[in-house]
Amino acid sequence: MAQTGQVPSPGAGLDQPCVFKLVLLGSGSVGKSSLALRYVKNDFKSILPTVGCAFFTKVVDLGAKSLKFEIWDTAGQEKYHSICHLYFRGANAALLVYDITRKDSFCKAQQWLKDLERESPPGEVVVMLVGNKTDLGEQREVTLQEGKEFAESKSLLFMEASAKLNHQVTEVFNAVAWELLQREEKKEGQQQRGDAGLALNGASAGQARCCPH
Repeated sequence: MAQTGQVPSPGAGLDQPCVFKLVLLGSGSVGKSSLALRYVKNDFKSILPTVGCAFFTKVVDLGAKSLKFEIWDTAGQEKYHSICHLYFRGANAALLVYDITRKDSFCKAQQWLKDLERESPPGEVVVMLVGNKTDLGEQREVTLQEGKEFAESKSLLFMEASAKLNHQVTEVFNAVAWELLQREEKKEGQQQRGDAGLALNGASAGQARCCPH
């Protein structure tokens, strides 16, 4: 399980990024491994079906900040479905991937979301719905609007991409990275305000006790 370290302080170096666990979920042959390989190694090739789970790491430089993704690419075949639950427990983020030329894969992505929500409360994990294989647009079975509407109904991030053409692959992962960092910064800010409030209340209580003679 990846640790979810705090956002690096302003003085922290880029060689000490916080680590987030990201899982890729979806049916077999939708291009999960191709998306990961394209993003991590800028490579695209015919890939045999993933057995169990494949693992990648990638440090994401977002200018003043950076983070490290531990990417778990789960197998999409039904026979591995129960095993995959072991891999996406404790995930900070997930890509729900479907093939825009296969309506069944879009329906399956919705099932994966239900599985994920059984492991984590809704909203706890950053989830991006990804319609892959836009290079096969003439064979499209799932419209852009369908994907967008489902994502909006579930408060998911959404984007279409093509691992083959390297279209919006980096943008998909970077959008998730930004959302993770923003959430961590928000948590950190709330924690600091809470600590300040406790300190202030403690000081006030101390003054109240000291005043009477």
